[in-house]
Amino acid sequence: RHDVAWLVQALAAERIACPVVACGRAEDADAAVRAIEAGARDFLPLPPDADLILAMLEAAGAEPAAEGPVAQDPTMATLLARAGQLARAEASLLITGESGTGKEVLARHIHARSRRARGPFVALNCAALPETLLESELFGHEKGAFSGAVAARKGKFEQADGGTLLLDEIGEMDPRLQAKLLRVIQEKEVDRLGGTAPVKVDVRLLAATHRDLAAEVAKGRFREDLFFRLNVLALHIPPLRARPSDILPLAEHFAARYAKANGMPQRRLSPQARAALLAHPWPGNVRELENCLHRAVLLAEGEEIGIAAIELTPPRASEPAGEAAPQAKLQPAPA
Repeated sequence: RHDVAWLVQALAAERIACPVVACGRAEDADAAVRAIEAGARDFLPLPPDADLILAMLEAAGAEPAAEGPVAQDPTMATLLARAGQLARAEASLLITGESGTGKEVLARHIHARSRRARGPFVALNCAALPETLLESELFGHEKGAFSGAVAARKGKFEQADGGTLLLDEIGEMDPRLQAKLLRVIQEKEVDRLGGTAPVKVDVRLLAATHRDLAAEVAKGRFREDLFFRLNVLALHIPPLRARPSDILPLAEHFAARYAKANGMPQRRLSPQARAALLAHPWPGNVRELENCLHRAVLLAEGEEIGIAAIELTPPRASEPAGEAAPQAKLQPAPA
């Protein structure tokens, strides 16, 4: 006869990472203790209760709490200290940095330390959707507003009411939508597509981009008035190559994360693997490092993650400098 401990061990042996809820007679308290000690997420007393089953399933399937930034480099320590100061403000904040530097992670860190921490954090990548869908995602729509709108839907601004909204890659937004976004920021209300009355919203806006928005304004590709509204406060994340002290802590963090996610043993990085990671230029920044360690965890054999498991993208002969924006100056928005 197999028990919970056997099941948990068998799942781990097959590298199946999933929560286990044990069940047993309500009066058997010892069974509940044994199940939890064996690795079960929870214990369901029998006969079953439908509401309790639902609550347990929701808890087991909930996403883990968002992780904060992993940083040891003095440059990042200074940045995080500054972020902590700005977190409690209500003004809009612009986060700049090359692609893959962790702008959304920093935005979540700011939200968690803000007065709105108990409210929702909602993120939307402006580059991931065409203009027509992006407008609906931002502002919502009423039933019948367009073909396929079979029901009313709240946009991201309404979903983030009382909390924080991150607009990632805002530099990719169409100028027409930039005008509508500016109005929402000024009036603190949104107009749903097909709606008859505006809806008030209380949202702190964070925006992120890998572009130099001041240069985009000069080229006529980004509205100057919107730029000043977004750039009330600003933070710039340096590329990973400019903060080498973060490479190994981040690598160890990702190795532990993906070992746990895949039900695999925790392995240390070998000295040769660590040296290879430190020598790489990381044009894809933290995102590239994360993908590299995810692969390494799956490929590694033995007691360590060796150099054979570290697959690095060969640097190009002439690596472009990227479009990282310079540190934007803190300045008040014009009246």
